[in-house]
Amino acid sequence: MTGKERISCILDGRTPDVTPLHHISVSSRVASEILGREAFVGGGINQWREATALWNGSDAHAEFVERTRKDSIDIAVALDHDVVRPGYWRDSRKPTARIDEFTFRYESGKDDGWEIRRLDPRSELYNRVDGSATPETTIADIETRVEQEESSIDRYEPRPEDFPDVCYMLDTIGREREIRCPGVWTAIPASEAAWLEATLVRPDLVERHLDVQATRSIRNMEVLAPLGARLFFGGGDFASDCGPMYSPAVFHDLMLPRLRRISEAAHRLGVYHFFGTDGNVWPVAEDLYGRSGIDGHYELDRRAGMDILEVHRRYPHIVMVGNISSFTLHTGSPSDVEEETRNCLLEAGETGKVIVGCSNIIISGTPMENVEAMLATISKYR
Repeated sequence: MTGKERISCILDGRTPDVTPLHHISVSSRVASEILGREAFVGGGINQWREATALWNGSDAHAEFVERTRKDSIDIAVALDHDVVRPGYWRDSRKPTARIDEFTFRYESGKDDGWEIRRLDPRSELYNRVDGSATPETTIADIETRVEQEESSIDRYEPRPEDFPDVCYMLDTIGREREIRCPGVWTAIPASEAAWLEATLVRPDLVERHLDVQATRSIRNMEVLAPLGARLFFGGGDFASDCGPMYSPAVFHDLMLPRLRRISEAAHRLGVYHFFGTDGNVWPVAEDLYGRSGIDGHYELDRRAGMDILEVHRRYPHIVMVGNISSFTLHTGSPSDVEEETRNCLLEAGETGKVIVGCSNIIISGTPMENVEAMLATISKYR
């Protein structure tokens, strides 16, 4: 079977020849070890590479774009993915100054805003280390932002050329493997305290924000579905190991209606809506899995208590993606990794509804003996 055929089996409730695979993300260092050369994938390090390319001119940036697309395919093929990530982290802002090899300055062009970002090669993080003051977000700021979002959505008419990486992947490898398509996003910015406050004191603003996201998501699907895109990976992180960052009532009242709207549009188009978050989502499982209409959950987090067999027992229609822990890969022994990977594969075979893989990024610094233990176990039990 091709990867595309394997994924069709999982979606349709049929048995594939082997368990399908998709690791959510791979650090550059691990991918480079696997490919035997520097791999233009990963998180912050790829943003730094793009900053370097933009600083060096248009030809250098075109080379970067071509290289990161190619390496996204090469690492997926090397790992025998059935679902291909169309690209890794990007940042299209051109720096205004280069301070040293790893450090760039950016200016926003308004209100004298600026920031300095620096790459830590060991962790592959490209973080802000200095910049102009950023006032804490207020409810008034949220209201202004929502008004701007509503004004812009009236003019939002996406075209295929707005999704160059997805179109490239569909044309290059989309006949053999499924492409994991972005463009669908539904999230309350839970990392900002003002948004959490707004869920209680101004839920109307949060609803309007989510309505804009749903409209944008549906328009993106309407553009990409006719090109052959089938798997739309959306959602947004909102949970930790301890549970959701806001109440189940907030999820039910604010998130659920918009998720249902996106799912209904996806099914009208003949495509599939996957929601992504790690963490413990059991407190909202009946809404997320049972009422929202989503077809799958990616970043399914074993360490947070998201057990494959229990999810399948309660919600047998849900396709699960991941369930091998980044934490175990990074900090465990090879035997720990082998046990977790084997259990995940056996449970996947028992349910027939799992795309196995690392549920988050295989981070820089993950011991290669652990990566090799995972790959060998997948090869043996797949």
